Amino acid sequence: MAMEINGNYSYYGTDYEKQMKTTRQEKANETEKEEAATDHTGKIPVPRDEYISSEESDRKPTGLYRLGQDENGNPKVWYDDPKKPVNAGKGSEPEAPEEKCTGSTDQVDREIKQLKEEKKQLEQQIKTASGDEEKLKELEQKLAQVENELTQKDNDTYRRQHTVFTGTQNQDS
Repeated sequence: MAMEINGNYSYYGTDYEKQMKTTRQEKANETEKEEAATDHTGKIPVPRDEYISSEESDRKPTGLYRLGQDENGNPKVWYDDPKKPVNAGKGSEPEAPEEKCTGSTDQVDREIKQLKEEKKQLEQQIKTASGDEEKLKELEQKLAQVENELTQKDNDTYRRQHTVFTGTQNQDS
């Protein structure tokens, strides 16, 4: 069986292409008309950076930033305030008072030590109180309470939360 196809099918697709071209042209014409209507009526100029020399400018500088090192030798950005007088001894470094803080966990350590001692005493009392079951249950309850409190307090998180900080300001650093 043989089939023969006659005809020219090259015109398929051209209608769609023509449609797309005309719709694109119509949209472009509409946007051009909109732009022309709003042109120069209320546009704010786009801000741009430009150099103005200090001689031409009537404003004084607001301050200068510079790189430097702190007391530990680490890099630091310093701000030179033009309104603040320059100190003769320190140059242009800021005169902010230094504050040194010290953290202490002594109180937490004492609490934990006291709980551990109490735990040892309760364990010894449990060993010696072998006859009285009522007293034994009471001691075991106390021991469980102390162990629970120890697990809550004997960790880094509790120490950090209950650290006592003391600060002093140094004027001559």
